[in-house]
Amino acid sequence: QVQLVESGGDLVQPGGSLRLSCVASGIAFSRVTMAWFRQAPGKERELVARFSSGGIIVYADSVKGRFSISRDNAKNTVYLQMTSLKPEDTAVYYCRALQGSQIYWGQGTQVTVSS
Repeated sequence: QVQLVESGGDLVQPGGSLRLSCVASGIAFSRVTMAWFRQAPGKERELVARFSSGGIIVYADSVKGRFSISRDNAKNTVYLQMTSLKPEDTAVYYCRALQGSQIYWGQGTQVTVSS
């Protein structure tokens, strides 16, 4: 059974930083394409950052230069380092695993940026 568990979400002031983690189990992690998405209230889920099949990292324009995705295959974990956070970054953040045609989602972690 594939399971993705996110953590690290919190309430943070504008300009602050957070690091999200997503631990995967039940999956061949080193062969899986991982990504972070987010969904703000009343909006559709959107891509934040992902590893492409060619190993290239893709970021949404809104987070370029502020967010960084990384992975540790030994720990079956993907990270999202977020800096210079803005109120518009407030959302539930989800990690997604893509293995062939199979897509798996975590339960999400809430990030709130507010003073």
